[in-house]
Amino acid sequence: MRIALMPSLSARCSATARRAALDVAPMLLSGFRHDMNIDLKADFHDVVTKYDRAAEARIREIIEEDFPGSAVVGEEDGLRAGADPTWYIDPIDGTSNFARGIAFWCVSIAAVVDGEVIAGVIYDPVQDNLFTADDTGARLDGKPIHARGFGVSDQATVLAHYPMPADLAADEEFSLRRYGALVRGFSAVRNTSSGALCLAHVAAGWADATFNFGTNAWDVAAGSLLLKLAGGSYHAYIDGVEQPAHGDFLAPDYFGHVADADFPLITRTMHEGSRLRSA
Repeated sequence: MRIALMPSLSARCSATARRAALDVAPMLLSGFRHDMNIDLKADFHDVVTKYDRAAEARIREIIEEDFPGSAVVGEEDGLRAGADPTWYIDPIDGTSNFARGIAFWCVSIAAVVDGEVIAGVIYDPVQDNLFTADDTGARLDGKPIHARGFGVSDQATVLAHYPMPADLAADEEFSLRRYGALVRGFSAVRNTSSGALCLAHVAAGWADATFNFGTNAWDVAAGSLLLKLAGGSYHAYIDGVEQPAHGDFLAPDYFGHVADADFPLITRTMHEGSRLRSA
């Protein structure tokens, strides 16, 4: 007689995140590259649309159906207190791209238990790329992925939303000088805006490194797990100090890269830039 095994909590969370991301995708695609109202949040660099709000509301509904009473932290509606698993939602990571018809944005959903990310999903609806991370590993459309690429700077491609206005405000001379050094030192540097999707691309071996300052947990929770499970490395920083792995997705500054890579210029940038941003 065969005994059916219950799916793990990680697998159940991954399934819920997949269902939620796929559910909201048609609505998001219906608005993409069509006229829409764009609202501002903190300033004119920080935009939001009705699609961000509607997608997050629907994702919260699906989570509540599968995990009633669990805590949720979303970019648009903030914290709803509850029990673990705690869910981190970015309904559109890369809203500025989405709002202007640039095809580099995604849905990012992660589940956390006892301060550790146990499942994550990043879905790129335009390319129909579904990245998943759980206790079965890191996958793209169900197939394992590996963070393999170029490990030396003169061959490597870097994805970085840097420098941002806050980096310039912290120290404009340092930020511009360091950006110039990155452009000179790496094969290619691309400013792409969606941190979650950048982490997914590094996890898939489509780019070699990514970094950013001043991020939120919903930006990186899913991507940090995906990159680690794909064999890459994820480094988190606060005030210029690298943080321990436990709860690292909560740190505002991060650097992720493919396996066996050595990018000392980015490491120095993280220590110095993170200290400047925290000052």
